[in-house]
This record gives sequence, C-alpha cells and structure tokens, in this order.
Amino acid sequence: MTLPDITYTLRTASPAKTRAEAVVVGIGQGAKAVEVIAGAEDVKSAYGRRWRGMLATLGVSGKAGEVTRLPAGNEIGAQLLVLVGLGKPGADGTYSADAVRRAAGAAARAVPNATSVAVSLPADTPDLVRAVTEGYVLGGYTFTPYKSSTAKSSSGKSGGDSNGPSDVAILSAIARRTDAVTAFEEAQILAQAVAGTREWVNVPPADLTPPAFADAIAHVAELVEGVETTVYDEVQLAELGCGGILAVGMGSAAKPRLVELTYSPDDSRAHIALVGKGITFDSGGLTIKPGSSMSTMKSDMAGAAAVAQATFAIARLGLPVKVSAFVPMAENMVSGSSYRPGDVVTHYGGTTVEVSNMDAEGRMVLADALVRATEVSPDLIIDVATLTGHMVMALGDRVSGVLGSEDVVDRVLAAADVAGEQMWPMPIPEWMDERIRSSKVADLNQHDWIRWGGGLYAAAFLREFTGGLPWAHLDIAGPSFNSGGASGHLTPGGTGVAVATLVDYVREMATDQ
Repeated sequence: MTLPDITYTLRTASPAKTRAEAVVVGIGQGAKAVEVIAGAEDVKSAYGRRWRGMLATLGVSGKAGEVTRLPAGNEIGAQLLVLVGLGKPGADGTYSADAVRRAAGAAARAVPNATSVAVSLPADTPDLVRAVTEGYVLGGYTFTPYKSSTAKSSSGKSGGDSNGPSDVAILSAIARRTDAVTAFEEAQILAQAVAGTREWVNVPPADLTPPAFADAIAHVAELVEGVETTVYDEVQLAELGCGGILAVGMGSAAKPRLVELTYSPDDSRAHIALVGKGITFDSGGLTIKPGSSMSTMKSDMAGAAAVAQATFAIARLGLPVKVSAFVPMAENMVSGSSYRPGDVVTHYGGTTVEVSNMDAEGRMVLADALVRATEVSPDLIIDVATLTGHMVMALGDRVSGVLGSEDVVDRVLAAADVAGEQMWPMPIPEWMDERIRSSKVADLNQHDWIRWGGGLYAAAFLREFTGGLPWAHLDIAGPSFNSGGASGHLTPGGTGVAVATLVDYVREMATDQ
C-alpha cells in the first residue's frame, strides 16, 4: 500500500516549543479577523505584534483548505510554520470533525520535505483526535507503484514520497486520556482500511482481474486474525447456480469469482451481512459504453473493495459483531461469448431474469450474492455498489444514495454523519414493482430502458433478492472515484468511500442492547 512509512504519536506538547521540523497550526475565519484555533495560541504569542501584520502581508484568510507555508524564524522551535484554514466555526464557536479532517488532509500534503511534523488542529475531544488522525493519514496517501521514479527510494522505502516525514505528532490537550488514545489508535486502523480500498480501486484493470482481486483479498485476510475466507471459481459458481455472476463474466478471458469472508467473534452481539459489487472493469458488454465513459471503469469494483476492507477493519478493531461478507467479481467484456439482450438468466435461489442491457451488470452479480447473504440469517444486509449513473445525475459526484428499509437507511445516514461521508436517502416507490415485473418471459426484468428513475429501479430489483430482511443499498457511483485534484483528505483516484460508514454502523450495532 502506498502510504508513507510514518510513525504517529499523540502528544501534549506546545506547538510553539516543539522541536519538529514543521509545525501545522489551524487558522479560522473569526467574526472580525483571522484567528488561531484553540491550543495554538502560544504560536501567535511567540510572534507578538508581528503576527497580525505577517498574516495580512501573506494574504492569509483562514478559508477552508487554504495552506500557507513560511519559514518560522527564531520565534518558535520548528523551522517551518504551516497555516491551514478551517473556514468559519459553527454557531457554538467550534469546528466540526469534517472541517478538521479536511484541514488535516491538506496539511499532510504541505510538508513534503520535513522529516518530522507536529500537527496542532482542534483535538480536544476523542472525535476530533480521530478526525485529525484520519485526515492526516489519508491526505498523505499517494498511488505510486507504476511510477518508476518513486517505486523505491535510496532509503529502501517503497511507495509514497521518499522525502516525506517519518514522524508525525498529533498535538492534543487530552493526549493522556484513555479515550483519546483509543480514538487515535482506532483512527489509524480505519484510515489504513480506507487507503487499502483506494489502493485496489487505483490498480489498472489488467492487473486486477477477478482472479487477481480474489487472491488479493484472500492474502490480506490471512493477515487479519479471526477472518475466514472462501473463494469460488467459475466451476464452483456453476455448481452453485450463480447464473448472474457467470452471465456477466462470460465475455472475459478472466473468469469470475465469488469471495466470502466471515468474522465471528466469540462475544458477538449481532450479525450483519455485507455485499459489494466487484466488476473489475466494465466495458458495458454488448451494450458497449462510449470510449470516454470507460476511462474510470476500473473503479467499478469500489463497492467490493469497501466491503472487504470494512470487514478487515471491524476484525482488527475487535468489534463484537459477526460479519458475513459476499464479494461477487466479474469483468464485463465484449466477445463472442458475452451474454446477450433477450437472454434469460437463472440466479442463485431460482429467480429468473430477462436481460436487456448488458451495461446493467452490477445488479446481476449482486443478486446472486444477496441471496447467498440471506442464507446465513443475518440481522440485516447492506450492499455497496457503484451501481447507476442515474444516482450521479440525481446527487452529483460527492454524495451517495441510500435506499431500502427505513430503519436501516436511517442508521446508515447516522453512521455516515459520524464518518464524515455525504449520503442522502432516496425512495423506492411502490410503482417500481410493476416495472421490474414487466418481463413477459421471466420473473423479473433486469432493465426497461425507461429514462427516468433508473437508480430507484435498480434498488427495487435488488430488493427482490433480500428475502424480506432489513436491508440498505448504498449507490456510490459518484463519490467512489475522484477524477479531479486532491481536496482535504480526498486524493485523486479511488476515495475509499463507504468504508468508514460501514465500520461506524457496526460500531453502533455493538452498543445495541
């Protein structure tokens, strides 16, 4: 994984007196002037009357995401002072965890040549300690395995920036509190899982075919205590009757797979099933996509990556909730053996589906996996998928749609709020039942080519395979991949969206009585 090799510590040191090469200080937009965030007032005091004039000369405004770097001089212990904007505080005068997470991410990219860094951002609660830690770790993520100049540095470090810091101290007034230390340590585990998701999404599709992806998940699972793995190849899938996974994978020389992960702690208080769409590349099949629409289709397995990495994080955190994860994988390609419009596919469990759009392949592989999930009798099911362009049209490329059972949807949205991920509830209207049952030759119609409500149609289709269990569907087609530049803790390429939400959902389940 291309995260820099950094040692993180949680300390109570003064930002003005720290001996780190660089110190990061938060700057906000006060009612009348730029203000230093609480905890870093000693930096302002060290500069005395020069402080306000210096900031004015440099044009520092404190707006969110603004980064200003300047030589520290003799006033403070560090050699480099980095001012990071957090924007305007809330009505209570404090900054949200989201604002802090984004500021920490920006800070991570502002100190490429410092060997040690001290970060002084709002961190006076465990939630803010978590936000600073996650933001800094994820903001420093880079994907470099295919860059010959950074593949391996002279120091022997692989990946990342060979000149980056080796030591990062998160400064917090509550650093010695047990709950702060726990938040700090758990944030690193979660950030590693998000980064691992990004890593898989960023791998070129020729190198992450279904067999290779299945091997990659199984390899990580071997390193995580308590996680058991089963991988089904194309022969075993045929024996099981997983017609949807097989149909989508028919056109590719790289055969489909189904990976099932199980984490069963002895003190389990609940049981959740997670299902993730794993289309390692989507050409659209015989309903072929325009060339420009294929450029990011290596990310069509982001749901599978998120589900697998969330399972690993839950196990590493030791949360007392059983997790059964189902990851169907296929490559949707064009060939003489591709599945065709008009075909009727029999899914695992016996439901027949008439297919008409070969580019609506995600629901086909998910259907088999969802039925498999019902058979382990979980308390609820959550599936994660880059499913529809309709959801991107409705919500944009930064917000995930959430559909399904009202109570599960509500809890997903609450978990997303804690995790700092933007999600929005969408309906499954009753009249969608008529549309998905419009086939004259099969039980269900995979797609009906009606332009409106395609994302809602897809969710209604998936619901047919959930066995009436409580369920939520996360359509992450928009926010799963960042085609632009870095912003806050989000870096270009795969974002790792939904991992933190799933983990926080399970964390909350663990507290249920």
